[in-house]
Formats: sequence, structure tokens, C-alpha cells
Amino acid sequence: MPSWTATLRWKAVLFIMVMCCFLATVLGVLVHALVSRQTEDQARGAALTRLESVAEAYVAGEPLGRDARLDPPDLPPALRDMARRGERGTQLGEHGDRPAMWAVTPADGKALAVAQDYSQRAAVISGLDQAIIGSAAVAITLTLIVGLYATQSVTRRLHRTAQVARRISTGDLDARVDDPRARRPEYARDETAAVAAALDAMAASLQSKLHSEQRFTADVAHELRTPLTGLHAAAELLPAGRPTEMVQERVQAMRRLTEDLLEISRLDAEVERADLDVHPLGPLAERAVRATGLTAEVRVVRDCRVETDQRRLERVLGNLVANAHKHGRPPVVLTVDGPVVTVRDHGDGYPDELLTEGPQRFRSRPGDGRKGGGHGLGLTIAVGQARVLGTTLRFSNAPDGGAVAELTVRPADPDRRRAADDTPPTDGASPTDGSPPMEGGRPQTPTPPESGAP
Repeated sequence: MPSWTATLRWKAVLFIMVMCCFLATVLGVLVHALVSRQTEDQARGAALTRLESVAEAYVAGEPLGRDARLDPPDLPPALRDMARRGERGTQLGEHGDRPAMWAVTPADGKALAVAQDYSQRAAVISGLDQAIIGSAAVAITLTLIVGLYATQSVTRRLHRTAQVARRISTGDLDARVDDPRARRPEYARDETAAVAAALDAMAASLQSKLHSEQRFTADVAHELRTPLTGLHAAAELLPAGRPTEMVQERVQAMRRLTEDLLEISRLDAEVERADLDVHPLGPLAERAVRATGLTAEVRVVRDCRVETDQRRLERVLGNLVANAHKHGRPPVVLTVDGPVVTVRDHGDGYPDELLTEGPQRFRSRPGDGRKGGGHGLGLTIAVGQARVLGTTLRFSNAPDGGAVAELTVRPADPDRRRAADDTPPTDGASPTDGSPPMEGGRPQTPTPPESGAP
């Protein structure tokens, strides 16, 4: 069946149409049966009255008339048998290719029959049937039009509510239905207005709670920065040794967590804006890998120029590579194929909850402790920065094993691409042929990644 038949509007229209057809059929049959019965009764009465006159004329030896005769050849067999049994009766039949009401009585062992013309009465019944069908069709059409108009308002408001609900589910908590009927007491029993009002109240509550959470996260991260700075400076003054290294590592981890919390709060508040420019994608991927200080093979199958924010894109790729190292197994391969960048490891793949629900902050995979747990913000930040860049980030598992993160970057506009070709590079990066694996580089510690590939 077509998909449109599943909508509430067409279900209501179909129900109205079926009920109208049913009622029209029942009423039409009843009217037809009643009028036909009355007409036949009148015709039988007239035929019997005429038969009595003909019978008296037959007994008196007078002429029978044009409509009466003995044993006519077109007399219905049932009436002929009745006359032979000495009974009187009537029946609809035909006489001279025209409908007629027959009346018969026995006369000297024969059937004395009278045929009354029934064509005019049959024409009246046929006209009545046509009038019933025509009026039923008009009534059904008008009912459908009224039903469509009556349900249009309800379905339009329901569609509006569904659109707002979808916007809220994608993170737009400012979306509201604002149904005017929800604010009018006389429409207090309107179910559609009640649904719209409930959805608006839910969105307002979610927005308030989210803003409170964002403010709390930002305030906590901001307040932690000052004591952590002092703690870091104090740790630098400790004498060299393994205990000092452990303290410095923990302080550095807390500083990274604080910075990530601030970044998450900015991403949640949607105040981040991308500084877009045209860059070659291959060198950007190489820089992102070098910045992590981790080993990853960069393969440039097909390089292209993209319109992106260099810092944010390197942040996304760096987090994906670091996550692959932390939760996957080598080799980690970063592939550039046009505007698509793929980061793959050869571990056990992403957990099912990440593939279905997406990255969740502060959630590490249970039992994944062989490389350290992490605080579960790496992939969350990658997804948030990808959203700011207007790119698409997808997570999947390779058929032969391993986690796959696919980032689709926006290709540069041809005019901007030509302008960028005339500008010499300033970052000192050189194009790669996709062959050498790289490690080391900039002394920067990567962001602890989201729990992803095991």
C-alpha cells in the first residue's frame, strides 16, 4: 500500500468515505425495496380488479378486451400451473417485450389472464434508483471535502508538533510549537493543543537543565584552572625522580581534563564558530598525526583542497588517531581520499552502544583497562568540532575487524581554490606521497580520547 495511506488524515478520510458508502448503500437499498414493494402492490391491486371485470365479462359471454385472453402463450409458467390448480395469482413478467403485471384465474379448465402494462412504474423505480445513486455520490463527495477540510487543521498542527519534536531531538532546544489554542481556555480540551503545550514545556525544562549543566561544567572547569596552575608550578619544583614524574603526569592529566571540560561547555553552548579557509587536506592530515606524537600511517590516495578550520580539523583528526591508539591495536592508518578522511585501527572495533547512540561523555568501555581508561571526552569533542566545521563524522566497524571513523570534509569552492593556489604555504608542510609512517614531532600531549575501539 502507498505510504500516504498510513497518515492520520487519510485514515480519517477513508473511514468517513467507507461509512458514507455504507450508509448510502443501506438507505438506498431500503428506499428501493420499500418503493418497489409499494409499486408492485399497487400494480397487483389494479391487475386483480381488472381480472374480476374480465372474469364477469367471460361468464356473461362478453368480449374480454385487448389486455385479457385465455391461455396466452407468454403467460408465466407458475401462473399457468396455479390456474390449473384452480387458484388465482399475480406475478411480474413480460408481455410483448415490455414489463407487465399478470393476474390469472381459472376458467373452464383454462387460464384466464390479464396483463397490465408495468413499464411506466418500472421507469419510475429506475429513475428513483438513479436519483439515489446520484444523491449518494454527491453526499459522499461533499462529506469527503468537509472531512478533508476538518482534518487538515488537526493534521497540520500535528505535523508542526512533529517537526518541532525532531528539531528538539537534534539539539535545537529553542524550538517551540507555540500553538495559540494552548493559551486559550475555551480550547482546554483540545488534544492537539495539549500535546503541543506538553512538548513546549518539556523543551523548556530540558533547556533549563542543560543550561544549568553547562554553567556548572564551565564554572567547575574555570575554578579548577587556578589551583591546577599553582599545582603544576609546584610540581615543577619537586626533586627529580619517579614520584615527581607521577605527580606531574597526574597534574597534566587534570589540566587536560579541565581544558576539555571548558571546550565541551563551549560546544554545548554553540558559541564556537569556525574560521574557514582553503587548505590542502593531505598536509593537514600529516600535521594532525605529528601533533599527537603517535605512530600512524598516512595514505593520500587522492588529495584535494577543502574549506575548513585548520585548528579544529587537526583537533578532530588528532582525537581520532589518539582514540585508535588507546582502544585499538596497530597499525593505525589514516587515509585521505578526496574530501573523505578515514582513520582505522585493527582492534576489536567500536562497541555497539557507540555505533547506535554515538559517543557519550564520561563513558569508558567496561573492562577496557589495558591502556588506561580515559575520561571519555575525545570522541565527544571530535563530534562537536565536526559539527562546528559542518562536516560529517561516522563510526563503523570494518568487516575484517577494526574500528573505522570516516570524516567527510567540505570541498573548497572552485573560485576560492584558485585563489588559494596562488598563495604560498606558510605552515612548512610538504605534500606526502602516502608512503612513510610518521611519529614524533610537536611536543604536544593528545587529548585523552573517548571510549571507542577496544
